[in-house]
Amino acid sequence: MPIIVNVDVMLARRKMSSGELAEKVGISAANLSILKTGKAKAVRFSTLASLCKALDCQPGDILEYRPGEEDT
Repeated sequence: MPIIVNVDVMLARRKMSSGELAEKVGISAANLSILKTGKAKAVRFSTLASLCKALDCQPGDILEYRPGEEDT
């Protein structure tokens, strides 16, 4: 998929664990894992906003478009 999710990169930059982020955002660790691995088919704007707030970043820091990436 041409949309790349960089939650793991932001977690490393913020020195935060996945569990801590999931708790701050209010989603399950399993759903965060689905998002991190790029297996999510959609993300709600409210979840994206919560991720940005918890990670102190912009949506473009989390989501990236790479043309030419194939669907897997």
